[in-house]
Amino acid sequence: MPDAGTVESRNASSAGDGVRIAGLDHVVLRVGNLDRAIDFYERVLNCRVERRLEQPKLVQLRAGASLIDLVPASASPGEAGDDAARNMDHFAVRVDGFDAAALAAHLRRHGVEVGEVRERYGAEGYGPSLYISDPDGNTVELKGPATRGL
Repeated sequence: MPDAGTVESRNASSAGDGVRIAGLDHVVLRVGNLDRAIDFYERVLNCRVERRLEQPKLVQLRAGASLIDLVPASASPGEAGDDAARNMDHFAVRVDGFDAAALAAHLRRHGVEVGEVRERYGAEGYGPSLYISDPDGNTVELKGPATRGL
């Protein structure tokens, strides 16, 4: 995802009485193989299953202060030939103690292809990040702390 553009910011108090977002609550991913997806998020990204529902079929994994929800799909969305048919472009998770070399080594041990570490803009400002793909082709950005502000 390109990271060029103008950074716009305003003081949260100037937002008026409208919606004030405190953070990312959860993302919902459609996955072709629920067990494979759970294994990836638990084993590779150290999330833990917090809740399972049978109706609707849903597994929620704890990812820091947020949740990653997995719902079964008839096929892996990443297999869609058209990018517009995918779940989303990507989602980013903030990683404590971001050590690019250690992260890359851990991911490769699990057979995960690791993207280039680059400085990208995120919720806290510019900082290091890298992209990986989960087994269903969902792009996950692993984001380190800001190294320069908003």
